[in-house]
Amino acid sequence: MDFFIQRTGLRDIYDKVAAGERISDADALRLFESKDLNAVGAIADFARQRKVGNRASYIVNRYINYSNYCILSCQFCSFARKKRDADGFQYTTEEIVGKAREALNLGITELHIVGGLHPSLPFSYYTDMLKALKALDNRLQLKCFTAIEILHLAWLAKKSVLQTLIELKEAGLDSLTGGGAEIFRKEVRSAIARGKESAEEYLDVHRTWHKLGGRSTCTMLYGHVESLADRVDHLRRLRGLQDETRGFVGFVPLAYHPEDNDIPVAHPPTGFDSLRTIAVSRVYLDNFDHITAYWVGLGLKLAQVALSYGADDLHGTIIEEHIFHMAGATVPQLQTEANMLKAIREARRTPVQRNTFYEPIKILENAPTPELQENSARSKVLEDNLATA
Repeated sequence: MDFFIQRTGLRDIYDKVAAGERISDADALRLFESKDLNAVGAIADFARQRKVGNRASYIVNRYINYSNYCILSCQFCSFARKKRDADGFQYTTEEIVGKAREALNLGITELHIVGGLHPSLPFSYYTDMLKALKALDNRLQLKCFTAIEILHLAWLAKKSVLQTLIELKEAGLDSLTGGGAEIFRKEVRSAIARGKESAEEYLDVHRTWHKLGGRSTCTMLYGHVESLADRVDHLRRLRGLQDETRGFVGFVPLAYHPEDNDIPVAHPPTGFDSLRTIAVSRVYLDNFDHITAYWVGLGLKLAQVALSYGADDLHGTIIEEHIFHMAGATVPQLQTEANMLKAIREARRTPVQRNTFYEPIKILENAPTPELQENSARSKVLEDNLATA
């Protein structure tokens, strides 16, 4: 690989990575600007191999969006609705528990729950929901709420962010989601999500959660109006908070889907752009163990390729995803566990079923078991039911 990297003009960056040294912002921008995707990918794959070995993970989880009513009107969002809109929805705690009970039969270990900033639901709705889900199965890990939701709940309850997080944790919250980071630079944030929390507020919510002993993921929405330098700035701030708290368990780059959004983009993220973003993230975020290739935004085949460009995780089975699909995503709403295993094995990786914190539940060296095949069959039935609902 030395000769291959030498020809690209990236040898100095490779040497830093090989020596275990941190690359600079300027180095990261050079990687983003490089036309040699394979060279950038090779450096990222080297970093991935050293960090996690030959394993690639996935989680058996279910998404639940409790409501899409939202007081904000983010320009990039196709999910949010106002009370006057005919296609708005809001689930009761009983309905959410019913969805969770159905998914538990498929072997899920995590519920991923987010929603809009509902104008009138009381704080007790959220704590009661968490308590009811924990009562259903205490082993079920609850990964819920974005930073802006936490700020909204604190405002609703007239509590500090710290007290809000303490009470949610006592009710059963296991992890915060990383959604809502978008791009941190103020000017870009104003252009795509006017009225949303600032970068500092986003980071402070996660900082506060980490100081409580909590863990979370983080994200970056790329491929809209930001520059490559804006992406590096975004990654820099995440790396800085990780240096401080070590509370992030994984990073999830999210490709922008412009189809049904109010921000016109002449050139939405390509496969090239997605792979280089994942690769640069792996090399730059040297204090993150895990980089996720989010198959909902990429498609499973490109996410599979991303396992050779720095990613070591394909995210989850999901079952019912609304936010990206309402923005124009055309991939299925779920993936069977068998499909995830197949994608990982074809990439010459060892599949690992993980939990919310990217900790191994089981390592799957061999062919699928009858139990796994049965769960996959159940997932297919559920997918068919969703398609006709």
